[in-house]
Amino acid sequence: MESSEPPPALFSAPQPEAGRREPRRPVRCALCGRPLTGARSRRTGLGPACDAKLHPAGPDIRTRRHEVDQDTLPGT
Repeated sequence: MESSEPPPALFSAPQPEAGRREPRRPVRCALCGRPLTGARSRRTGLGPACDAKLHPAGPDIRTRRHEVDQDTLPGT
């Protein structure tokens, strides 16, 4: 006694109608609570300003150059 209907999906979510996109779920910054619009910000959960506060950019290697006192080479 097999039925012609496919078995129900384990995690079936309502499918949007053809041609209609489901509206984005509002995502807010975890630090300040502002709404996030950028894809990267939505993935990380932090806005650009709050992300910069928590993860400041490292110093540029070119600006860290400094002179080092060296011993003279033997024989010169």
